[in-house]
Amino acid sequence: MSTSSSKKIAVVTGASSGIGAVYADRLAKRGYDLVLVARREERLQSLAAKIAKTHGVRVEPLVADLGTEAGQASVEQFLSSTPDVSILVNNAGIARLAPILGSPLQDSLSQIALNITALTRLSHAALPGLKARNEGAIINIASAMALHSMPISSVYSGTKAFVLAFSRGLQQELADTGVKVQVVLPAATATEVWDQSGVPLSALAPESVMAVDDLVDAALLAFDKGEDVTWPSVADAEAIERFESARAALFATAQTGKVAPRLLAL
Repeated sequence: MSTSSSKKIAVVTGASSGIGAVYADRLAKRGYDLVLVARREERLQSLAAKIAKTHGVRVEPLVADLGTEAGQASVEQFLSSTPDVSILVNNAGIARLAPILGSPLQDSLSQIALNITALTRLSHAALPGLKARNEGAIINIASAMALHSMPISSVYSGTKAFVLAFSRGLQQELADTGVKVQVVLPAATATEVWDQSGVPLSALAPESVMAVDDLVDAALLAFDKGEDVTWPSVADAEAIERFESARAALFATAQTGKVAPRLLAL
């Protein structure tokens, strides 16, 4: 995409379906030109044409498999060389839900490559331009599983815990700038990620699964309100505040330089 457009550009990864596709539609509705990143070219082209027609914005498909070195490098290069990028939505991700014992090592490595490495590389590439203009945002899609692990989610939960911690650090780093970082923690959401996860969507209680449109609309409303960490399905805002306060307090109590009495030898 040429950088001569007077409009701001939003880059959305994992854009060919699910959360990424809805983010693309909503950001186009807000007037952003789009660069949509995904590996499925036909679906990406179709979505790009539909959004361009519906919202009258420029939409550029960028076909790349962000689980690979080549795919990461191509999108990294685009971000590094395109100063008009105003929003990066790091949405691309996969889940392989199974115990480590007996699972292929590649299942773990593929989750790390896409959920951690790609997100980190693209954030690195986008940040200099955002900082130079002192405006814009990175939106990272984590998961409620960032704070909870099950016997089948050790790697997936670990990758999403990284996204949460990485986002918190960026928020502190950029606190005195005009660049925002939001991290979104969806619980179960009706997306295609379940198809290859090892746990079918049909195995979940229907009432526990959020519609994709609802998730993205809630996350964007939270973004507009300035939320740094967004739990779209958590109704009790005070519970979130208590957790954040307890987390900060626990960290503070660790800074004593002394062994806790319960761990001292008798």
